[in-house]
Amino acid sequence: MPDTRATTTTNAEAEACELSASQRIEAVLMTVDRPLGERALAEAAGVKSVEEGIAELNDAYEATGRTFRIVRIASGWQVMTMPESAPILVRLHAQRQQSRLSPAAMETLSIIAYRQPVMRAEIEAIRGVACGEVLRGLLDRRFIRIAGRAEELGRPMLYGTTKEFLRVFGLSAIDDLPEVEGLKRASSNRPSRPEAVSDGDAVESGDATDAVDGAGADDELDPGQPTPAPEGD
Repeated sequence: MPDTRATTTTNAEAEACELSASQRIEAVLMTVDRPLGERALAEAAGVKSVEEGIAELNDAYEATGRTFRIVRIASGWQVMTMPESAPILVRLHAQRQQSRLSPAAMETLSIIAYRQPVMRAEIEAIRGVACGEVLRGLLDRRFIRIAGRAEELGRPMLYGTTKEFLRVFGLSAIDDLPEVEGLKRASSNRPSRPEAVSDGDAVESGDATDAVDGAGADDELDPGQPTPAPEGD
C-alpha cells in the first residue's frame, strides 16, 4: 500500500495554517510559474473552493491599484500582469526577443489555430510556400501536436494546437482567439480513429494515437520520444 502519511501531514499543516483562504491561494499562486488547475490549487492551499477566494483577491488588487490579476489560463489559474505593464516589462525581457517566433512560424501557427484540425497541404495552400521546417519547429516547441489523420488518400496527418499554446498566448480556450478578417474559424477535417502503427511509421506518426484522445492532460510529450516529423520531409 502507498504511504499516505506524508500527504496526510501536509494537508493537516495546510488546514492548520492561520492565513485566510484567499491568502493561502495567493501564496500558492505567487510561487508557481504555470497555470494551476482548481483541484491542484485547492489541495495545495488547503481550501475546499478557490473561486470565491480568487474573486476576493482580484477585488482587492483592483481597489489598491495593483498591476496584476489572477486569471484563468489554459484550464488553470495564474497571476498575470495587466497589459498596461507591457511597455516596462518588454525591456526587462528583451533577451527573450531572440527566441520569438518568426513571421513564417506565426502565420503557420495562426492557420493551425483557426482551422484545426488542418492538413499540411491546406496550410501550404493558404501560405503559398512549403512549411515542413516551420511545422517541425512548432512541434519542437510544443505549440502544435498531431491531432490524428484525415480520411483522405494517403491518410495525411492533421495538426492542432496544444495547452502550451494556450498558456504562452494567455488564452483560457481556443474560442478566446480574436476574429481575424480573411481567416475563417472552421475546419473541413475530422480525425479518423487511430490505427496500429508499424515501426517504419513511428517517426512520422509519433504521438498520433494519444493526440486523437487529447494528448493527455497537459498535451505533454514524453521527453524520451522523438518529435514527430512533418510529412513530406
